[in-house]
Amino acid sequence: MAAKSIISRPVYGTLSPQPGKHHLFVADAEGALAISDMAAGTPAGFFGDAHIIFIPGHDGRHVATLQALKPAQFYQGHTFASALPRLKQTLANAHMGLRVYLAGTEGLIGQAMQAALEAGIDHTSIQTEHRGSLARRMQCVHCKGITENVTTQPATCAHCGLLLLVRDHYSRRIAAFQGVCVNAEDRSEIPLIEEVFP
Repeated sequence: MAAKSIISRPVYGTLSPQPGKHHLFVADAEGALAISDMAAGTPAGFFGDAHIIFIPGHDGRHVATLQALKPAQFYQGHTFASALPRLKQTLANAHMGLRVYLAGTEGLIGQAMQAALEAGIDHTSIQTEHRGSLARRMQCVHCKGITENVTTQPATCAHCGLLLLVRDHYSRRIAAFQGVCVNAEDRSEIPLIEEVFP
């Protein structure tokens, strides 16, 4: 569960079935388990009108678990970026009463939430549950590049190569934590790099 000490970080809940004609699930990795846990308490036929967009990661686990729910539509993407066009199209074609369920890593939840809100989905129709890795999505404040799945402190920007202190400030607008150069005064000064966001 996410640390409560970070005021800017969103608060995540637990997925629960909501009344509605259409249900859209977006999950990655362990987020599949949040969906299957919720499914245990759903009425028969609930997933008959559901669309699941799943990004399993490199190990491909949990695909069969979600397919066993027999959703009306199932899409498996390699990355969130590759699944984003499908998500945007689904949201653009959505009908009134769509319920959105987001589960998995903070990076996926934040980006999918952005897409849903931009499509005009009311925030009260969106549920979230954090599952899995605490790896952070980080924006370099210097080059504005985004580095995915940051697990160390400090971390190297994938775009400009600066060594960044990953701040605890979370920007909902870009769905990322901010990273600021840790050795701006003397680039030869390299602090110990530790794994802190498993």
